[in-house]
Amino acid sequence: MATAIPKLTLSSSRDIPFNRLVLSQSNVRRVKSGLSIEELARDIERRGLLQSLNVRPVLDDTGAETGTYEVPAGGRRFRALELLVKQKKLAKTAPVPCVVREAGSAILAEDDSLAENVQRVALHPLDQFRAFRDMLEKGMSEEEIAAAFFVAPAVVRQRLRLMTVSDKLLDIYEQDGIKLEQLMAFSISDDHARQEQVWDIVSQSHNREPYVIRRMLTEKTVRASDARARFVGLDTYLASGGHIMRDLFEADDGGWLQNPAILDRLVMEKLHTAAENIRTEGWNWVETALSFPWGHTRQFAEIDGTEVPLTDKETVQLEALRAEQESIEGEYAQADEYPDEVDARLGEIEQAILALEDRPLAFDPAEMARAGAFVSLDSDGTLQVERGFVLPEDMPAEQEQADDVDGTGEYDHAAYDGPDDRLAGYGDDGGGEGYSISPEPEEEDGIRPLPDRLLTELTAWRTLALRDAFASNPHTALTELLHTLVRDVYWQTSGADCLEAYVREISLPVHSPDMPGSLPAHALRQRNEGWKHDLPEDEDALWRWIDGLDDTSRMALLAHCLSFGVNALYERMPAYGAVSQRSVTERLKRADRLASALSLDLVEAGWQPTVENYLGRVTKARILQAVREARGDEAAGRIAHLKKPDMAREAERLLEGAGWLPEALRTVGLADQAQVETVTAGENMEAIAAE
Repeated sequence: MATAIPKLTLSSSRDIPFNRLVLSQSNVRRVKSGLSIEELARDIERRGLLQSLNVRPVLDDTGAETGTYEVPAGGRRFRALELLVKQKKLAKTAPVPCVVREAGSAILAEDDSLAENVQRVALHPLDQFRAFRDMLEKGMSEEEIAAAFFVAPAVVRQRLRLMTVSDKLLDIYEQDGIKLEQLMAFSISDDHARQEQVWDIVSQSHNREPYVIRRMLTEKTVRASDARARFVGLDTYLASGGHIMRDLFEADDGGWLQNPAILDRLVMEKLHTAAENIRTEGWNWVETALSFPWGHTRQFAEIDGTEVPLTDKETVQLEALRAEQESIEGEYAQADEYPDEVDARLGEIEQAILALEDRPLAFDPAEMARAGAFVSLDSDGTLQVERGFVLPEDMPAEQEQADDVDGTGEYDHAAYDGPDDRLAGYGDDGGGEGYSISPEPEEEDGIRPLPDRLLTELTAWRTLALRDAFASNPHTALTELLHTLVRDVYWQTSGADCLEAYVREISLPVHSPDMPGSLPAHALRQRNEGWKHDLPEDEDALWRWIDGLDDTSRMALLAHCLSFGVNALYERMPAYGAVSQRSVTERLKRADRLASALSLDLVEAGWQPTVENYLGRVTKARILQAVREARGDEAAGRIAHLKKPDMAREAERLLEGAGWLPEALRTVGLADQAQVETVTAGENMEAIAAE
């Protein structure tokens, strides 16, 4: 016969007048935490007592009940009720619902007190969010919800922000498949499909940090700190129908603008308005753009302007500012630092002095009639105006300088003849591998060495793409770093290297106009802005932040920082300079090795031969060679009779999409797969001719 399972008997529950209750000394809670007694009292006043007190009879010396009850579990509720009695909001004899433990129970009072506090489970954030959402839908405001739960309205807004997160992600969070910090990162976007797409990506990755999620969700937006947003103003952007994405859980510097098209339209409208105002000054032309390529004024002549002198009023103002500046600096000469208000005033004075000393230029109206100005957006979000540039054809005849000597209109490369990149083949003066620095024999109107400047521009493009590929491959980045360090430590190798790993950013002052808008430039800017946004400002905090990154993030940051030291530039060195031409050759050899390791493909990076970046700056023989390599002899033959400007334009059309690269941009080992096979006679010529 089966043994019967004994049944539990629960403690009885009844109402006890408040004046018959006393706080037990067995209550284990001693330290104040959580909701204050005053806030709890206000909550009981609003909604009543939600949870009974746990009490025990108080016995006299003989063991008889005295009619008084001690409260070992529920002490904070007891104190809140006591406060309401003192405030005369609750009668002394008001009945209080209590669970009564029998006298002489084997369970200690301390046991009850500890169990009530330890076994209590905090509300899951998702349950809190759903409760807040239900209350909001039933008519309560965010402020009313916050007041009801004694939290700041910002806390309610943060929880309610989870309404923007996909239900699929909420379900994953409910099953502990995603962390709260990660879930909060998803809340910056309202696009559920994109949220789920990003989660599918990061869930397969080792790096699921919230900053990675935020970066992926905002990659097609514009930061509020962007120069365009500062130029237009957020109020104007919002008034035009734009939307701003905000992160309620992290500092977001004003958020992200979700409608770049609206922003760009507003920027251009404001720039065009400014350009019209500039035109009224008397300029022959005004050109407007969001930004101009670096070196865009290189082909222009400039007219001279004279600084507009200070007016008497401005002179007096400048002297007064300098006198005030000297007075403040003298007063605090012995102080370790300026008080905040004094420091702010000095900053205002410095800005005012700079504004007065930065004098505008006045130009001769006759010269303005043949000159123009460029109007664009500066990097700090202010208007940038470059005045006084003259087109070559508008220069007076006596100042014109013809580039050609035979009147054919062809560019004269004689003054720019320099070493070719690799067309003479690998091999230095000693016969080893490297870039040849000896000019190849020149053909009659044939293959001349590329001009030094063009070669530098091409290798600047290659350097930029190499940096992007380098920063995207931490394994190769670490290999290159260790190789450089080991060689320097053990071999003391001299000469310029392709990775200067201390790290010093290698500038690219000479480059083609299309490089700033290229895919590698965009990728590097995006990567740099992402890391810059995540970095703490304090040096000690930076160390702790880096120390806390996972290995994947640390490697990615290492590769990114090292990429600024990558140098694959061709440079023509002076004969007795600090860096020899042979050192540059060694640098380029190592850059070749790095490019091969990274499988660098400049075609995939977006480089295309154009009149501006290559074809208009080389001889006709080189143009024909490029077309012949990419499209075959027949295509080259069809343009051989053209004058150079027409030949360059037609070659640009023929080479579009062909995947052709100059020798300086090719990666060893990728030539067979990256270069398009030579088109044999007759192949696809009908299609090309029909284009």
